[in-house]
Amino acid sequence: MTALREKILVIEDEKDLVRLIRYNLEKEKFRVVSAGDAESGLVLARKAKPDLIILDIMLPKMDGLDFLRNFRKESQVPVVLLTAKRSELDRILGLKLGADDYVVKPFSVGELHARVEALLRRSNGQVNVDGKKPVLVGAIEVDFERHEVKVKGKATSLTPKEFELLRLLIEAKGKVLSRDQLLERIWGHGKDMEIDTRTVDQHIARLRHKLKAEATRISTVTNFGYQIKMN
Repeated sequence: MTALREKILVIEDEKDLVRLIRYNLEKEKFRVVSAGDAESGLVLARKAKPDLIILDIMLPKMDGLDFLRNFRKESQVPVVLLTAKRSELDRILGLKLGADDYVVKPFSVGELHARVEALLRRSNGQVNVDGKKPVLVGAIEVDFERHEVKVKGKATSLTPKEFELLRLLIEAKGKVLSRDQLLERIWGHGKDMEIDTRTVDQHIARLRHKLKAEATRISTVTNFGYQIKMN
């Protein structure tokens, strides 16, 4: 018998869509729980402790963005947003608030599954940094085995995507990485996928904010990408 996989919370008020998502995820052996609004979703997230959340932005009562504002105060569990095609500002705000990825409605189940798999791989700590000792970059200390980051000795909580961005920049050892490179390596999306490089910019902005005084180590190379100052 195949073992069950990670637990996924779906917060969506369209019942037919929930049934479709549930059917396809359970077919891949994921455990699925669901809520029809953000308020009950927040309660269920605390109780069920999911490994990933699929969250619609347009929800009754509290919307998905308000859910994110509240949820990110207490958890860094990966979140995939379900958004309407024309709600670009909502997508950008969602990324600022801590969403890790988004899928634009109408979407294919295959695309959603690919994004879920990519997020779970990264949140489960599949990184490829050599050596077991923590890496020091200025006042930033990164333990790649434990997925822990400290800035000036104080623990800093990063989402899986933020941690992956920091890892790739450190691995590059000061070389510039383009937005397209980061998008493909972290999100697993080629240029034909409906996600743009501003997603990278939003996550870099959040990473810099969390690095505080060390934020200036990550520099922007105009019209290209990012690099990190190693010393």
